[in-house]
Amino acid sequence: MFLETERLYLRRMSYDDFAVLNEMLSNPKVMYAWEYTFSEQDVKNWISKNLAKYQQHSLGYFLVCDKTTNKVLGQAALMPDEIDGRLYYEIGYIFKPENWHKGYAAECVKFLADYAFTKLNVNEVIFEIKPDNIASSKVAEKSGAKVCGSFYKNVRGKRMKHLIFKLKKS
Repeated sequence: MFLETERLYLRRMSYDDFAVLNEMLSNPKVMYAWEYTFSEQDVKNWISKNLAKYQQHSLGYFLVCDKTTNKVLGQAALMPDEIDGRLYYEIGYIFKPENWHKGYAAECVKFLADYAFTKLNVNEVIFEIKPDNIASSKVAEKSGAKVCGSFYKNVRGKRMKHLIFKLKKS
């Protein structure tokens, strides 16, 4: 277990989680903001990439699980990210549609930001969100994050604008 909240716990993913991750990452509703869905190989690569991040930074995307049922609800991330040569710590979240609008993302953001501020001793965290991803923007804004800029990210050969939301340590 990486972190625990009142309703949730976050844990590292493994190859044993392939089925639940494949279901989530191949769902067009879930992946609409990414503008593509994952193939089975993409899911395997996603798991490998996060296992490497755990090894290197003890951070990455974690599975978000319900404490009472142990069911995987989605994923939440805290990880280092570089934009235009500057290092940031980014928070991200991906949830199954049946778990949208239940406060899970906001709950994860609060605890991941607190972890970053207290354990990693950083003064700010960021969120990279496409301008048309209103739901994710609302989660970031509810946490107190403000848009501080934008950049273009190359995603599978496509140039995508992302807003940078910044949440500062209080």
